[in-house]
Amino acid sequence: MFASIATHYNRVNRWITWGQDVRWRREALDRACLPGGGKLLDLGTGTGDLVLEALQRDHSICGIGADFTPEMMHQGRIRPGGASVSWVNTDALELPFKQGTFDAVVSGYLLRNVIDVERALAEQYRVVKPGGWVVCLDTTPPPRDLWHFPVRLYLRHIIPFLGRLISGDVTAYKYLPASTESFLQADELVNRMLRVGFKDVGYRSFMGCTMALHWGAKSGN
Repeated sequence: MFASIATHYNRVNRWITWGQDVRWRREALDRACLPGGGKLLDLGTGTGDLVLEALQRDHSICGIGADFTPEMMHQGRIRPGGASVSWVNTDALELPFKQGTFDAVVSGYLLRNVIDVERALAEQYRVVKPGGWVVCLDTTPPPRDLWHFPVRLYLRHIIPFLGRLISGDVTAYKYLPASTESFLQADELVNRMLRVGFKDVGYRSFMGCTMALHWGAKSGN
């Protein structure tokens, strides 16, 4: 599914988030607290938005983009700066990196797509250095309040319409709202991170509480 929308992925994301996803990714990198010359893993990198933004900020870092879909990473390779990234085809549940390899791990729209969220978080915890941060940007189910109806209308009808209009793929952009509504609430994801062992866990919601940025640090110095 992701292979089929790879060439249109970035453009659709900008449209369905009104361009706000760029700002959210920048905040994700701010939260990662990556030191100069540090090593960053962008997990579920897709077309490399996070790792490319990090390299644009600081050319001294070592940026790794890892994803399950080669076609998505191919789009990242041919973007400006793509040759500076090390691209790795891997499963988020079985990372091929040693314990404590990275100064920070970031992800954008990864967790709702894995079959075992806690295992994915545990792998990120394993490969980040003690004291390093893991930051996850993802969708969250809309809250049951006054905004619930318009938000569901947008998720179930406007997003599939825009996705089909731009990419020609209706299946992928029906999956997006369905996976959003079935994913963990923001507080539940906090609890999963705490169970894995993260400390100083927090989150911030965006876009009518349909997006959330979570962060947590690995214990130790």
